[in-house]
Amino acid sequence: MERTQSLPNPRPACWFRLATLILFAATMPLGAADAAPSAAKDTCFDCHRTMNDDASQGFRDDIHRTRGLTCAACHGGDSTAEFMPDAMSPGKGFIGVPARARIPQLCARCHADAAFMRGYNPSLRTDQLAQYLTSVHGQRLRQGDTRVAVCSDCHSVHGIRPATSPTSSVHPLHLPETCGRCHSDAARMQAYKIPTDQTEGYRASVHFQALERGDLAAPTCATCHGNHGAAPPGVTSIERVCGTCHVFQEQLFDQSPHKAPWEALGFPTCLTCHSNHRIEPTGDHRVSTSEKSFCATCHSEGEPGWIAADQIHTALTGLDASLHRVGEILDRAERAGMEVGEARVVQASAQEQLIKARVEVHTFTPPRVEDTVTAGNKLAAQAYKAGEEALAELAFRRKGLALSLIIIALVVLGLWLLIRELEARKPAP
Repeated sequence: MERTQSLPNPRPACWFRLATLILFAATMPLGAADAAPSAAKDTCFDCHRTMNDDASQGFRDDIHRTRGLTCAACHGGDSTAEFMPDAMSPGKGFIGVPARARIPQLCARCHADAAFMRGYNPSLRTDQLAQYLTSVHGQRLRQGDTRVAVCSDCHSVHGIRPATSPTSSVHPLHLPETCGRCHSDAARMQAYKIPTDQTEGYRASVHFQALERGDLAAPTCATCHGNHGAAPPGVTSIERVCGTCHVFQEQLFDQSPHKAPWEALGFPTCLTCHSNHRIEPTGDHRVSTSEKSFCATCHSEGEPGWIAADQIHTALTGLDASLHRVGEILDRAERAGMEVGEARVVQASAQEQLIKARVEVHTFTPPRVEDTVTAGNKLAAQAYKAGEEALAELAFRRKGLALSLIIIALVVLGLWLLIRELEARKPAP
């Protein structure tokens, strides 16, 4: 007869673990079991995951958890304790939800510690708090204004991702939306007397259009205003801010006749013509005497600036028209099967001269622009001549082909007549 061995009664703590495990398995989202296999023991997260609350859902793939940090890293307490009173004991440093005013310092406990961060990401900067304290946000926070942005407003709370991740709230594709949550809120910005059309203007700009096409190097809010040290550029520094990308335009403007008077009058350089957030596409019509030109905003008919704008516009549109004609004739020759590779190279060089001339508009000096346009016109004329020669050779070939076909037809006709004559001379059988 088989003996039945009695099992010892489990301890209450074991029953608690078993019940928690069963409840967790029943409510665990698909794929959560292997979400962070390297994460340290975190009974806080395990308990919240059974409730499937927002905190646990966000923290499941949070960059901090995937690197082995637990809830206690930010909230304090003991994340290895089995029971709630122990895990949330103030004696073990539990602080619960941190106050907004304390969040920058809380994050800086790790992110401002170079020795600590070196163990996780040596390339990550550790001066974020120092920069934040120089920003408009940080300065107002130190004055007691808790409505300003803190770390969690931009990076989120539990669902923090690396800035390079497409799902991150500070990824270039999402940054306009992140900044716009506050800066497009009229009620929130009313107390600061800040306009709320920045996001709307930026989404209509050439910068955002480039970003939508996948150019992650296109300027976003942080490119011009900074990220942790965010502040609006001063009037005298706007040119330098734009010049971080538009280097040649900045250098050419420094040589222009506008430089000195604009500085004396306190005019913002790039913004005077291009605006700030709503930067619209440029074109040759912007430097002209038309109503839509930048020049007509300040200069009246007959003034030196008005005359200079007309001269520059005439030069640019003339070269552009020449290049259009070159493109048409080379396209015709190419469709007909003619070799125009060398002419295409010359055409590209002429196009480069047009681009260079359009950049040199920032000197606001007609002779300089006209010199570049003249060089482009010479190249355009050379390419157009090559296209004409290709079409002339095509016509010659067609005439030669037609003559050859006529000769062949005459030979065939002669042979046919000869055969007829020979057959007529053949004696009857």
